[in-house]
Amino acid sequence: MATYSNARAMRALIKASLQAIFKSPSAIVFSIAFPLIFILVFGFLGNSRGYSIKIAAAPGSDTSNVIYGILHKVPVIKWVNKDSAGLMKDLQEGDVAALISVKQAAGGGPPYNILINSTSGQEDKVQQLKGILKEVAQGMNPDIEVQTEKLAKIDVHIEKVRDYKMIDFILPGQLGFSLLASGVFGTAFVFFNMRQTLVLKRFFATPVRREIIVLSEGIARMIFQMMGAIIIISLGHYAFGYTLVHGWVTFFEMLCLCGIAMMVFMGFGFIISSVAKSESAIPPFSNLITLPQFLLAGTFFPIDNFPKWLQPICRLLPLSYLNDALRKIAFDGYNIWDVRMDILVLLIWGVVIYAIASRIFKWE
Repeated sequence: MATYSNARAMRALIKASLQAIFKSPSAIVFSIAFPLIFILVFGFLGNSRGYSIKIAAAPGSDTSNVIYGILHKVPVIKWVNKDSAGLMKDLQEGDVAALISVKQAAGGGPPYNILINSTSGQEDKVQQLKGILKEVAQGMNPDIEVQTEKLAKIDVHIEKVRDYKMIDFILPGQLGFSLLASGVFGTAFVFFNMRQTLVLKRFFATPVRREIIVLSEGIARMIFQMMGAIIIISLGHYAFGYTLVHGWVTFFEMLCLCGIAMMVFMGFGFIISSVAKSESAIPPFSNLITLPQFLLAGTFFPIDNFPKWLQPICRLLPLSYLNDALRKIAFDGYNIWDVRMDILVLLIWGVVIYAIASRIFKWE
């Protein structure tokens, strides 16, 4: 008589789970179609950043200078105040158009020296900024018509950098949300229905171990979601120029990060499947977990854009760390080890979530 094989049972369960997932319209919509729609919309919008010009005072500048004071009154200019590291990061990513330094000149010549530091891709805004400085000079001395150089010498330094496109910010957020929605909604509905239809109870009559049931469902959902991630990243890269700094290496590292996050997010689904008393209660519970992260975890807007009091809450959310790590790997060229702190926070979330799930998960 042949011995029972849990490995063979696992393969059968994975195959059955994958077939069920592919037959579920909601799984396709939330995991692939929904993120793709946003990627297509923002991809076709291009790289527009509005009509304002975001600038910052270069580190070490004398901001008490009269020209700084006048520039602060120009409506189209938006000033950014951050530390040196934050300003350089924003400059590289295009969130700041230029760093401006204004100094009084010693000796003869124009009384002011103005240095504009910017990056490639911001030349149009640099030209607008130079025009504004010309108007400022004329306002300070109406006798100067077009001879701005009599008041100030303006130098422009353009640093060649990779073009940080809108898709470079949006795609990681949509990929992260796809993982979160699939992990929470998918896992919660599957295990709730398996318990309600007595499928789990019937499994107890077979030699298959309980952990094999959970592991099989987790692997099936992981395979499906990795396929979705491949589609999302590939479309973003080949259709809209989504940046993969190191090519296939970056692509593989992003998939590894997605796998870690997916395991963490499925823990939320296990908890919800246990606390929900009916199938109609699953969406409200799931939205309590997914919606705040969708809105606050840097999916559509940088966390720095939120009010100061809200930012610490945003940075507690696990999706924030996934989004941040994906962007660092894809655009900044980080590797898995470089984002170890983001991964560590995700794993801490995972330990807490699964500790709770192990106590309240119901088999019957």
